[in-house]
Amino acid sequence: MAALTTLAPVFFMLGLGYLSRLKGWISPDQKAGANTLVFTVLFPILIFNLLGSAQLQLETAAVVAYVTLAFFLAIILGRKLTGFTGKGQGHFSPYLLSTVEGGAVALPLYLSIVGQSSNTVIFDLAGSIIAFLIIPILVAGASEEKKPKAQLAKEVISHPFVVAILLGLLFNFTGLYAWVIQSSLAPLYSGIINTATGPILGTILFVLGYDFKVDFQTLKAMLRLMSVRLVYYGLVILGFFLFFPTYMANQNFLIAVLLYFMCPTGFAMPLLIDETFKGEEDRAYAATFISLYMLVTIVVYTALVFIFV
Repeated sequence: MAALTTLAPVFFMLGLGYLSRLKGWISPDQKAGANTLVFTVLFPILIFNLLGSAQLQLETAAVVAYVTLAFFLAIILGRKLTGFTGKGQGHFSPYLLSTVEGGAVALPLYLSIVGQSSNTVIFDLAGSIIAFLIIPILVAGASEEKKPKAQLAKEVISHPFVVAILLGLLFNFTGLYAWVIQSSLAPLYSGIINTATGPILGTILFVLGYDFKVDFQTLKAMLRLMSVRLVYYGLVILGFFLFFPTYMANQNFLIAVLLYFMCPTGFAMPLLIDETFKGEEDRAYAATFISLYMLVTIVVYTALVFIFV
């Protein structure tokens, strides 16, 4: 029942987006406007709060570094394997191998098993570094429009995500977040953040559903890409046993690792790499890949429930 409670809203919004395209309730231009709102305005607020409120602990730095490296190497691996996963999608598919949807999928599913605070948050910190700092830089550098290095550097530094990261870290390290959250301003701050970030997940899922379209001509390539992601993160999990045996001896941390890295690509990824898409077919491919990978997550979650609950 816990899994249904978590996944039902996800599939509802995906289905609503899909139905909206089929019925013509929302035009492609209107969908693009929703994308712009989330990507340019709301997401930076989420990033600012995420990094501003992050509990950065020295003892977990090695884990964050390992996961960050794993996410980055996934992109490199994806570029090397485009001959296998499909050259027609090689300009954007490597990014689909990186990051994990923690907040909307991994975290609630994990809590439904262990019933307490999440170990997955430290993994999400690594995902934030990749998604909101590294990927915007890679996407800007891969643009077909060749720009002077000075202009490229200026665009990267002024990117809303990068600005939000810098301000969020400043908010954190100066102790301003701790002061605000312990003061009478806490309800005001929380109310603003919750109101601004509340629409993000639903809008992203709606857009993913809107773009969902199974193309049987590219389905084989998509299944190959899914298999690469599955095997790669299986090896990442093995790395946890090798490099962090003490952590993995803790059952809750073990469950977090096994579940987290079997979850789909971060739901925001299609928005993050939108500049790499050459047309609606690419957007549909990315959205469909993420949606179909949810099946892997459901299977793994079910197995973990039978084993540990």
